[in-house]
Amino acid sequence: MRKAFAYFVFILLAVSLSAQDAGSSGQVPGKMVQMEGSFLQPLQERDSVLIADQIFYGFNLTGVEEGTRFAFPTVKDTLMTNIEIVSPWQLDTVNVVKGKKGGAGKLDLRGGITVTSFEEGIYILPPLAVQRMSSDGVLDTLVFEPQRLEIKTMPVDTATFKPHDIKGQIRYPVTFKELLPWFAGALVLAGLIALVVWLIIRYRRTHNPEYIRRDPPHIIALRKLDKYRGNKMWVPEKQKAFYSGITDALREYIAARYDISAMEMTTAEIFKDMKGTDAPEDLQAELKELFERADFVKFAKFTASDDENASALPVAVRFVTSTYQAEVEDESEAKIPEVEEKKEVNDVL
Repeated sequence: MRKAFAYFVFILLAVSLSAQDAGSSGQVPGKMVQMEGSFLQPLQERDSVLIADQIFYGFNLTGVEEGTRFAFPTVKDTLMTNIEIVSPWQLDTVNVVKGKKGGAGKLDLRGGITVTSFEEGIYILPPLAVQRMSSDGVLDTLVFEPQRLEIKTMPVDTATFKPHDIKGQIRYPVTFKELLPWFAGALVLAGLIALVVWLIIRYRRTHNPEYIRRDPPHIIALRKLDKYRGNKMWVPEKQKAFYSGITDALREYIAARYDISAMEMTTAEIFKDMKGTDAPEDLQAELKELFERADFVKFAKFTASDDENASALPVAVRFVTSTYQAEVEDESEAKIPEVEEKKEVNDVL
């Protein structure tokens, strides 16, 4: 009885749709065609259909001529009692066979709606009714046989079932593959820290006078004076650089050798403080003459002669070597009494 009633309802629906299309297009409603090929396809891969599973309720048509049009009945939220509609009608082309010599091709179609249910039970779904209009204007209604749908629930064994509390989060053992990025990151970080520490220590040592190994003042002065050998810088336009380089090297040597602030002093001030040193007076006189000539060249645009230029570097080198030798002799004389004193002590013993 229920099945017959469903047939009757869908036949009336198909007839009304045919009448509407005929009234709008001037065509006479076509005949009813009973079709096979309807199916139920669960979208979840299970052995049975459970509550809230989605099922595609549809049909297959093969060999449909190109140009054929279809009209589907309007669906709302429910297909029948306890059967909900998830998505409306869908019509897809499964296969296309081209026609011969420019003729119409053939199509394989697949259509239907997606339904679900939230109530357990067995349901006879209403048949699917689709209107079809061929390319030559022939109108008919295709009615596909209904399908049987059984909705199941998960059975609960009330005899042995015991309720349990919610399980805590599962803690899986940590693997070496998971720890490897952390180890690598720690090694890289340790390397960066070691590099930064080394750079800091190196910077401090290179900028700390206690760690800087400096050559003796006379070596530094002679090395700088050696750059001015030859007569390449005796031309008038280069004499200023020539005399400035020689006097600056001597100023640095005097500052280191005699603890005189020669770099900030004038020529008169330097040799005023030099009078109390152990530098020979004849060397001081030669050096003072060199400094005065350099002042004239640098500040008075004086041009020195070749003889004066030739004597400048030997005077500077002689002053450095002589005063350095005097310092070495003083140190040697200071060590001799210590050696003799140690010898006398050894003799007494």
